[in-house]
Amino acid sequence: MTQQLYTTEHRTVTYVSGPLLVAERAQQVAYDELVDIVTPTGEQRRGQVLEIEGDRMVVQVLGGTRGLDVTSTTVLVRARSAQLPVGRDLIGRVLDGMGRPIDGGPPVVPTALRDLNGHPVNPVARAYPAEFIETGISAIDGLHTLVRGQKLPVFSGYGLPGLDLATRIAHTARVPGSEDGFVVVFAAIGVTDREAAFVRTRFTEGAALERSVVFVNRADEPAAERLICPRAALTAAEYLAFELDLHVLVVLVDMTNYCEALREAAAARDEVPGRRGYPGYMYSDLASLFERAGRIHGCRGTVTQLPVLSMPDDDVTHPIPDITGYITEGQIVLSRELDRRGISPPIDVLPSLSRLMNAGIGAGRTREDHRGVADQLSTFLGRGQELRRLIAIVGEQALTDDDRRILTFVDDFERRFVGQRDRRRSIEETLNLAWDLLAPFPATELRRIKPELVEQHHQSSR
Repeated sequence: MTQQLYTTEHRTVTYVSGPLLVAERAQQVAYDELVDIVTPTGEQRRGQVLEIEGDRMVVQVLGGTRGLDVTSTTVLVRARSAQLPVGRDLIGRVLDGMGRPIDGGPPVVPTALRDLNGHPVNPVARAYPAEFIETGISAIDGLHTLVRGQKLPVFSGYGLPGLDLATRIAHTARVPGSEDGFVVVFAAIGVTDREAAFVRTRFTEGAALERSVVFVNRADEPAAERLICPRAALTAAEYLAFELDLHVLVVLVDMTNYCEALREAAAARDEVPGRRGYPGYMYSDLASLFERAGRIHGCRGTVTQLPVLSMPDDDVTHPIPDITGYITEGQIVLSRELDRRGISPPIDVLPSLSRLMNAGIGAGRTREDHRGVADQLSTFLGRGQELRRLIAIVGEQALTDDDRRILTFVDDFERRFVGQRDRRRSIEETLNLAWDLLAPFPATELRRIKPELVEQHHQSSR
């Protein structure tokens, strides 16, 4: 953040507890503003205004309140909301959760300052999300396609490779025909030192960093910075998309850490807790982040979001995934069972969903057989999962030849289609592989695909 002239100096601190500081007779203070706290020893710490009630302000101190007192602590305010310096120079840089360079390079030369909370977009100005983003991962591109302007979360679990999948998508994602205008904004929120090192290593390999902006917020940094990190990333993304006309994919990992910081801040303010201790406004808070994705009429650039969250106890009904599912347009679900079997990436296709898939596929975007192939694969996969449950009850002896063919298909699908490991596949390769998996079935059983497309693509033998 750039230094600016202070407008007011407050020496009216009346209460210090935990991460919070309370000052009376507050003047010219903005909600959500970043302020500076001067300790009795002259040290400066950053803080954020969480609440303004009359002439009283509540400030969350970044770095903790150790060493502060009510007699000689000073709060310096600028009378403006938190802002991020933005510009094309952000591309190729690694920043901390507050937007400060941590890559050893020179300071970012900003061309503008933008509010961290963004600006409301008139719903009438929004354009419907459309056009295909190729992630290079068959289970996503083929069956749950990501569309420009969409917000599609990844539901992971502790110990599952959610971070690995996120960095992989950041490396391999492309907008066909717009490679030069495609940028990834990656925000690692509340990650461990090992995870932070992993992220930095992955992005410095090859040329990935040349088209990326990376924000890294570590777990040992103040919780308030965890709340700022995704907002800083989205502010950078909005500038790159709507002012520089770039297509931006924003990857946020891990939103569970963000929600934990939100709960910690709410508890420090003695707010009445909601489900499992999370604040009742967590829905609107997450919506204020996720709804910053989209397309705007008259702007060539787009913002697409891929938030990643870890489900505690793999519970999809937990408040974080539950609320996220209501706000976003589908989900990609990772499977612990597939991960145990060594299938990578372990994407569980059946509970996954992309509600905007139809807007980005078909003739002129991917291929005319895309929708039918996806439906046929899902149909056979659903039948196969039912048969696996049936075997556990009656055994394999009760299966017919058709049942065994379905089970063979499911095994091949998981091993070859989902389990592509580190290989990147184009959408053409993905769809061709799907037809290869469908080859053992008679054409008459491919009822979800138009007959003319079956005649064109189906092979009676491998």
